[in-house]
Amino acid sequence: MGYYLELSRQDIEHLTDLQRQEQTWRVRDVVREMGAPTEMFYVVKTGWCFSYTIMADGRRQVLQIHHPGDVIGIPDIAYEHAVTGLQAATDLCLCPFPKSRLDTIFTDSPRLTALIMTLGMIDHVVLLDRIRTIGRMNADERVAHFLLEILSRLRITNPDVGDSFELPLSQELIGDTLGLTNVYVSRTLSLMERAGLIERIDRSIRIADEQGLRDMADFQDRYYRIDTSWFPGGALEKLSAGA
Repeated sequence: MGYYLELSRQDIEHLTDLQRQEQTWRVRDVVREMGAPTEMFYVVKTGWCFSYTIMADGRRQVLQIHHPGDVIGIPDIAYEHAVTGLQAATDLCLCPFPKSRLDTIFTDSPRLTALIMTLGMIDHVVLLDRIRTIGRMNADERVAHFLLEILSRLRITNPDVGDSFELPLSQELIGDTLGLTNVYVSRTLSLMERAGLIERIDRSIRIADEQGLRDMADFQDRYYRIDTSWFPGGALEKLSAGA
């Protein structure tokens, strides 16, 4: 959150308080089932996880990938039971906190409240982009957009990422995110590598031609900049240099 906003001492104390408790899960553990009570939110401390839904015939649709620093559960504010399930993609450490704790933040820190709401809206826009990619793009364009989305998100919390990042996701999971089979995901990644767009080293991806991928997928970085001009209390933007 400090990437977007100069946080006050009170804001930092509120955020620190939300991360006092820790729970760990192993890769593939289900953190929360669909339909479970939405009593808890989570801050991702380490590891990756994902939100998903299961169709009546057992097929899975992955809706969102969560990385360290993410707050999970903002869309669930409106409901008593979770619309999506939550599962660990890697070994995972989450900091759970009850939904009722948001009351203190909403009361004491209008700026932090505005930022939390805005981050929830970013998730909404990213999901709209996902719908567009699945509905209108071919396999190459979908995978290109997905890789750029992951990279842009990681750059917010780790400015040293550069053009390379670890991708600890199975091809099946990527396929369930993009509406593709794991065979199509494998074939597309191989074609991209042969075309000089990416390089794969073990579980890491290097974006060798970022502009080429951006042009292919008509990619818009939804994470780099947000509008904080309307935030209460004279919010100050805090943006890193460069696109």
